[in-house]
This record gives sequence, structure tokens and C-alpha cells, in this order.
Amino acid sequence: MHSLDHQVLATLQGWIADGHCAWLCTIVATHGSSPRPAGSLMACNQNGQVVGALSGGCVEDDLVAKLLSGGTEGFPTLVEYGLNAEENARLGLPCGGYLTVLVEKLDVSNLNLLRAVNDRLERRACIERSVDLETGVSSLRQVTNFKPFYLSEEKWVQVYGPRYTLLLVGAGQIAGCLTQMGSLMDYRVVVTDPRADKLDDFQTHIIGPEQACECVLGMPDDVVRQYGSDPFSIVITLTHDPRIDDMALMEALTRDNLYVGALGSLRTTEQRIARLRQLDVTEAQLQRLHAPVGLSIGSKTAPEIAVSVLAELTQLRRKRERS
Repeated sequence: MHSLDHQVLATLQGWIADGHCAWLCTIVATHGSSPRPAGSLMACNQNGQVVGALSGGCVEDDLVAKLLSGGTEGFPTLVEYGLNAEENARLGLPCGGYLTVLVEKLDVSNLNLLRAVNDRLERRACIERSVDLETGVSSLRQVTNFKPFYLSEEKWVQVYGPRYTLLLVGAGQIAGCLTQMGSLMDYRVVVTDPRADKLDDFQTHIIGPEQACECVLGMPDDVVRQYGSDPFSIVITLTHDPRIDDMALMEALTRDNLYVGALGSLRTTEQRIARLRQLDVTEAQLQRLHAPVGLSIGSKTAPEIAVSVLAELTQLRRKRERS
């Protein structure tokens, strides 16, 4: 689930609450190359306002024009784009690629359902929505994790979930690179450090005032409890200071988060594990620790380390979402 998709659903709820007629458009299948993956959302209201994206270009314009003109009749309906080379060229779709879009017309009768979905997302939890493709009737079911999308002749099933939080313990150059790249990949990035001077320098000289991350001054275990305790949170320690990193790891390894990682060499990792054992961290908890953090790609510089970390997280998330 991306923050843009949550924005689509929240905006859609606002439109319906204000009495507007609106359409929810979901990519339910892709074939070949596609600008956005299955599950991506866009919404449009009767005034032509649009939120979200299906292709980042002409598909949205074409579909909105059809909806506002009444050219697409009978809802829910499936609309296909990119069925021939001429349409691909006109819409700017990749050669050989096409996509199928489910269009639903929503009104005040769907308001309670939208409220339930958005309330679940605000509480950082997942919810499954099933749509009967003949009647348009939707149903909801609370689930704990993402599940693969499901499309048949009778129904479409999609799980919505919260944005992932990337909690970085240690304000430094690697945290700066992870902040920049992680924000582009739609992570909610939180950087924490108990050292006020380090955090001030990070905000002033490394990321600057415009960078999209939250900076939290506090003790690592307290911050982990606040930001790194749910199944959609990731905790990574970066300071090389055992007094800081170990405190964060001791807390993070006991929490129901997705991933706990620690920066350091193999030798540093061995020393860290020995210390954690002495601090009564169990073997089962230590098995959850990803250290050295990131994929082994020979990374040395801060940007390379950030790439290796985010690549491992992407691999883990895709595996989780397919299971």
C-alpha cells in the first residue's frame, strides 16, 4: 500500500461525504510493461477533480473524459487500454503493454465502507475488500497482512494496508542517503538520535529543511516502542555506538515489526550478538536480526549501502506480499 493510494481513498471519502458522485478506478491486471502495477488507484468526481494515477499520463485523461461524458455505462465495468499499437502510441503506454481497469461508481451508500477502510489504515492495519463484479456490492474483512490480488469473472479482491515506516537509529550520512532514497520509494522515514548535536547537524547539513522525514530526539528504546512496533515498521541501527544501537535492538527484537537490521562488519556483528546474549536477548530473537544489514553487493559508500539496504527490503516485501 502506498501513501498515494491511501490519499486516494481518504479524498474519495471526503468527496462522498460532501455529496459528490465519484468513481474509483483500480488497475486489476497488467500485461507486458505497465507504468503502474496492479492494485494502483485513481479517483475522479463529477466536477472532474482527480486524485491518484493509473499511468502518469493519457490513460487518466481518456478515462476521466469518458466518465464525465457518460461514455462508460453500467458499473462496475472493466476498461482495457493498450490493445493495439495505435492506442499505445496515443496513450503513451509501453510497446506491447496493456492494462485492465475496474471502474466503480460510488455515492453516499458507500460512505460507511470508505470510513471503515480509512479508519483501519489510520490504525496501521490491513483490510480486505471484495467487489462483486456483477452487482458492484463490496464487502470488507479484517486481515493481518497483505495478500495477493485476486481477479475472476465474478469478483475482485484487494488488500489495503498502511504505509511502511523506516525507523533509522543514528543521524549520519547513511541515514541521509536512506532518507532520500526511502522517501522516493514511499517509505515514511523517521530518523532518531539521542545526541541533540548529531540530530541538529543532520537536519541542517545532511538533509536540509525540505527533506521529507521526521526527526525525533529521544532514547532509542522509547522511539522504537513508538515508531517500530507494528508489522509495517522497519528498524535499522546505524550509529556504531553500542550504547545506542544495542538499546534500540534490545527493544526492536521483542516487537512485532517486519525487519530489524544493524550496520556493521562481520566482526562487529559477532561482537554485537555476543553483547546481546549477555543482555538476555534470546536466540529466537537474535534470529530476527539482519546483520550486516542489506544485500551483499560489495557496497562501501553511503549511497551504495543505502541501495543494498533498500534492495533487501524490497525483496522481503515482495516475498511477503506474494505469500
